[in-house]
Amino acid sequence: MQPFTLLIKPSGSDCNVDCEYCFYKCRAPEVGQGRQRMSDEVLHTLVKDYMELRFPVSGFAWQGGEPTLMGLDFYRKAVEWQARYGVCGQEVGNSLQTNAILLDNDEWGRFLHEAKFLVGVSIDGPKELHDRYRLDLGGRGTWDRVMRAIDCCKRHGVEFNTLTLVNNLTAEHPDEVFDFLLDLDVRYLQFIPCVEVDPQSGQIAAFSVSPKQYGEFLCRIFDRWLAVGPEKLSVRDFDSLLSYCMAGRHTICTFDRQCSQYIVIEHTGDVFPCDFFVEPPWRLGNILDTPIQELAASAKKKAFARKKQNLCNKCLVCRHLAVCRGGCMKDRAPFDRDNHGRESYFCESYRRFFDYALPKLMQVAAKIRSGSLVRPEQLT
Repeated sequence: MQPFTLLIKPSGSDCNVDCEYCFYKCRAPEVGQGRQRMSDEVLHTLVKDYMELRFPVSGFAWQGGEPTLMGLDFYRKAVEWQARYGVCGQEVGNSLQTNAILLDNDEWGRFLHEAKFLVGVSIDGPKELHDRYRLDLGGRGTWDRVMRAIDCCKRHGVEFNTLTLVNNLTAEHPDEVFDFLLDLDVRYLQFIPCVEVDPQSGQIAAFSVSPKQYGEFLCRIFDRWLAVGPEKLSVRDFDSLLSYCMAGRHTICTFDRQCSQYIVIEHTGDVFPCDFFVEPPWRLGNILDTPIQELAASAKKKAFARKKQNLCNKCLVCRHLAVCRGGCMKDRAPFDRDNHGRESYFCESYRRFFDYALPKLMQVAAKIRSGSLVRPEQLT
């Protein structure tokens, strides 16, 4: 079967910070409330079943909520069982997306380095930008604690990258955010646009980035990326577009034809096709009842994957259709939860950015093909 990655939520929507813009805490009615922890039975089942599929690369992406709430022993068991059920030559990749405030001690640092975890640190830039929305449960900013965790990762040689939410504030400061991230000596950046609906008003929440803001932000970050050098710095969305320019295929699901690159496993063992659609209508089943491979290949999973192809007329006549494919279904969802074919909230953003960046990306692709520009293996 076609390889896929596991996106695992071992602590459900439970978290030790209270980010104002968090999209997952509103999923609590579906995934649980209060203390949510994956049992050893669920962990053992998901590792065993997945490793026995014998994919060339078995990808475990641990996310949340906040996955470090599980504690170190949980991940030690996961690594032990990965080794037990893997075979010679089978590659395993573990990634941990975290707010990082619990990663400020040497025990975590040693483990993450020895187990070769890739750590994604959520940080929104300089202190004044980060601490506007990323607060702990007591209403205090978390920036200082995140920076201590980054220092711990550096001290122990832990490979880490950054994830930055582009909200109504960070979108206005692309250069400050970019310079800050470069100063961290990180070489792989992710920028995720933030848009949510205010449950009270039913309108787009005030912290959301506007389409105009996001388009301008992308163009400015793109210029800075080119100036640093694509051979030196990786930006997730730009890498995917560069892959499309070179090989006709994307590396991220946002612009892919179908939503089929991973499945979500909740702390209970319940499985969903996407973490933006952890909702009863899209529950595929539970790994304690049905093997992972059957859930991943189920008719409901395939139906979800195909829903992305339900495009509006504006998309069908757009010059960027082949590149964009309507964007992420989640970004149609603020006004079209059932995906009846509405355009993406970020349609204006992407049209502006593609017009601006694609000609230059084609030039970068030509340099790579000619051998005049060589990207390190970890940036391809």
